[in-house]
Amino acid sequence: MRKIKLALCDDHNLFRLGMATILGQIPDFELVLEAGNGQELLDRIARKTPDVVLLDLQMPVMDGTTTADHLRDNYPLIKIVVLTMHDEDRMVLHLLEKGVSGYLLKDAEAGEVEKAIRKVMDEGVYLNEFVSKAMLRKMTNKPNVAKPAGSFYNSKILLSEREKEVLTLICEGLSTVEISEKIFLSPRTVEGHRLRILEKTGTKNTAGMVAYAFKNNLV
Repeated sequence: MRKIKLALCDDHNLFRLGMATILGQIPDFELVLEAGNGQELLDRIARKTPDVVLLDLQMPVMDGTTTADHLRDNYPLIKIVVLTMHDEDRMVLHLLEKGVSGYLLKDAEAGEVEKAIRKVMDEGVYLNEFVSKAMLRKMTNKPNVAKPAGSFYNSKILLSEREKEVLTLICEGLSTVEISEKIFLSPRTVEGHRLRILEKTGTKNTAGMVAYAFKNNLV
């Protein structure tokens, strides 16, 4: 059984101890690295490279936002799940655009943390109800801007109708396989559309693409 390798970066020792205890009870999870701040994580991560980093935001020496930037630039295959007390919509969307794969509040149930880890490993993104509502509030609070008829448009990108359809379903949380079954395309074709949308939006991963879509009124 291949284990999912995890790193936990948080400056509160008791929280790390509690999370380590919870994660240690899951047979296919392996906590390979703990760190009290971003710099400590980056200093050690090359020796014990995880699949997923559980990352706090407010830490001394190097905070979570700066750490996420370094991870995305130097370890693009590592999935980042933010685990924080910060619940501002602006922060959620900002970090998703930066390329984090999921955003959880520290009062989340242990089962949701496990679900998020598995989801980002399988599909690259975990969008829970909290994140979805943050995106919806961002979308509904933006002023309405007239869009050219018959196109899926903003000032920078133009998506085809099929790309629009795929992006909308991704934003609804559907996986590649679920999308392929819903619109009668092969998973490979759906993945091709996803990659083209990533390229057109200039985003780094699925979470960033979804955040970009909501921020720019694409859905």
